[in-house]
Amino acid sequence: MKDPAEVPTSRPMDAWLDALSQPQGSPGGGAASGVMLGIAASLMGMVAAYTPESPTASECGERLARERSDALRAVEADGVVSARFGAALALPADDPERDERVREAAVDAADSVATLGAIGVALVTEARALAAAGNPHLAVDLAVAVEALRAGLSGTALNLRANLQIARSHDAPASRLTPLEADVTRLSDAGRRLAQLAEELSSRLDRRVS
Repeated sequence: MKDPAEVPTSRPMDAWLDALSQPQGSPGGGAASGVMLGIAASLMGMVAAYTPESPTASECGERLARERSDALRAVEADGVVSARFGAALALPADDPERDERVREAAVDAADSVATLGAIGVALVTEARALAAAGNPHLAVDLAVAVEALRAGLSGTALNLRANLQIARSHDAPASRLTPLEADVTRLSDAGRRLAQLAEELSSRLDRRVS
């Protein structure tokens, strides 16, 4: 066995978390929410893989692999958008281009987070399917996945609302904001459904499993 001191500690996740802790806004809260969605998809994928006898679970596993990849791509894209948003907000207040740049960046940031939110909503459907068809011995793993999904969905909803608030304050047109405001409602509805599922899964942990 290697001496712990010889084991490298600089891994991709370490680097990403270090970047997240820095005062640079990229990655930021939107990307962090997306990573939570990726964690949820991965854990649900494990539950599906432990249920090979179920066609429903197997189909979920195939979709979850794609949705996890979609979430991680969206996280990377959100980091780029967040950097532009931060640069726009950092412009001096008397810069004649500031309002326009902040307005456009805020809407782009809202679009980016809405993309992550749509992935999260799709994952709610997978969670419900696995709650019905998944291996009961992995109930705790599915419950943890659902809690991660709740955190990711809540984070995307909060970021979307914040971005829309800034976009409105810089006179973004209603034609660009209305679809995104509908996304806020969809995320709220999905969060309520997920809260019910989380409570159901939690109650299973107190039952005996043969």
